[in-house]
Amino acid sequence: MTFNEGAHVDAGRVSVGGGGGGGRGGKFVLGGGAGGLIVLVLALLLGGDPGSLLGGLTGATGMPADNGTSAVSGSLAEKCRSGVDANRDVDCRVLYTVGSLDQVWEPQLPAQTGVDYVAPKVRIFSGSVNTGCGNATSDVGPFYCPADSTAYFDTSFFQLLTDRFGTNDGALAQEYVVAHEFGHHIQNQLGDIGRAQQDPRGATSQAVRTELQADCYAGVWARYASSQPGPDGSAPLLAPLTDNDVRDALSAASAVGDDRIQRSAGARVNPEGWTHGSSDQRQKWFLAGYGTGKVAACDTYSARDLNSPPALR
Repeated sequence: MTFNEGAHVDAGRVSVGGGGGGGRGGKFVLGGGAGGLIVLVLALLLGGDPGSLLGGLTGATGMPADNGTSAVSGSLAEKCRSGVDANRDVDCRVLYTVGSLDQVWEPQLPAQTGVDYVAPKVRIFSGSVNTGCGNATSDVGPFYCPADSTAYFDTSFFQLLTDRFGTNDGALAQEYVVAHEFGHHIQNQLGDIGRAQQDPRGATSQAVRTELQADCYAGVWARYASSQPGPDGSAPLLAPLTDNDVRDALSAASAVGDDRIQRSAGARVNPEGWTHGSSDQRQKWFLAGYGTGKVAACDTYSARDLNSPPALR
């Protein structure tokens, strides 16, 4: 998905480096990527305590934290001047994707739900970072912390998806990941975020339903990303999607399915240990959001069959 070359966003919208934290709320995070899932799978296979291995993912504070500035530092203002930069630089792509997500959700969330959109904070870091949910390392992948309403990204994760899991390297594969984490923020605003913690594991668990709904919300964003003007009447940041773009997003969704992660770890597929849903489910719920553009189509909690979203029947 290509950014219009003349597009501009506020570079200060995304912070860079370590730090963070200081928020209130539950000590858990949503949307940990492939790295975190592999750790979790291994913990379950070996009979260990996933919480002790994931550290910051469950809010533990025993991990050493640095400033997270080994690969990124300072402001994005110097290198992210236009859509041209967003099309060639991964940090700029995150920044501009965030701008597009704000552009879509600011009008769509209140129009569809009656709840005003409050933009989440976004931080790019490298190595480790201190958050409102505890200290976290890059191993957990991208994640959203409801305690400080912040989405965290170590952009090296995108290369991991391609190198280790064979994800397409197209832009929408990366933008989907950012949109998924914003999906968790939408859940936070709508009061659904706590469901994952109440029922954290299993093929039909609340955790899986929460992750699939975030995939669906990513699809809702993709539906409007190239057509929703900004609040000041500015043009959309993104050019219209192509079939290849959609395939790139589906490739990323498939790569982080629980069944695929378990196989990559050398384990048998065990739905009882699922936390994010299967590859097929993640693709289908993204398409449900993309095909309808409706928040209501993303009600995974009421779905009787997670393999068959009502919107796709």
